[in-house]
Amino acid sequence: MSKAILGRKLGMTQIFTEEGQVVPVTVIESGNNVVIQNKTVESDGYNAVQLGFGEIKEKHLTKPVKGRFDKAGVEPVKFIREMRLSAPSEYKIGDKLGVDIFEAGQLVDVTGVSKGKGFAGTVKRHGFARGPMGHGSKSHREPGSTGAMISGHGGRVLKGKKLPGHMGHERVTVQRLTLVKVDADRNLLLVKGAVPGPKKGLLIIKETVKPNKK
Repeated sequence: MSKAILGRKLGMTQIFTEEGQVVPVTVIESGNNVVIQNKTVESDGYNAVQLGFGEIKEKHLTKPVKGRFDKAGVEPVKFIREMRLSAPSEYKIGDKLGVDIFEAGQLVDVTGVSKGKGFAGTVKRHGFARGPMGHGSKSHREPGSTGAMISGHGGRVLKGKKLPGHMGHERVTVQRLTLVKVDADRNLLLVKGAVPGPKKGLLIIKETVKPNKK
């Protein structure tokens, strides 16, 4: 199975290589992941593993959620994420995973929820061009015509048309990022470049799976 772990985005900084080059990195706090449940084709119809991450006080848990952790025999965690597998999991319930499952120089895929931008117009959301900016123009940043005649049924807006709306706050995966440094003592991963989401946002870090060459 491909290696995977949950983590929290701390922010961005830069480090210097031995050659003196500056490398922009995202610092991810990880480690202390625990295996909560294994799913198999025989019992659930598919193979998957559920990982937990983050501390939470027991008073913040509902009884059903607390019972789930008691059944697995693990300490309560704040976040739980399930990852599909092509084969049954190699891990057992209660196993702990740390950042040492990765090594520097490895390629990883990072998944997170992008920053929400609120309600945005077509210029910001889709990169539309502006209209004339003179005082006589009445369409500076408007999308223009949106209706369409559908053979005798009147005008309506076709589905899928690029219009103003909610921007951001979507699940985004950035692939093939280089793992610059693994700090097992402080449970930190330093990934080259930017990753989705705000500071303290939850991330899923997976080992990049190389495609099979035909």
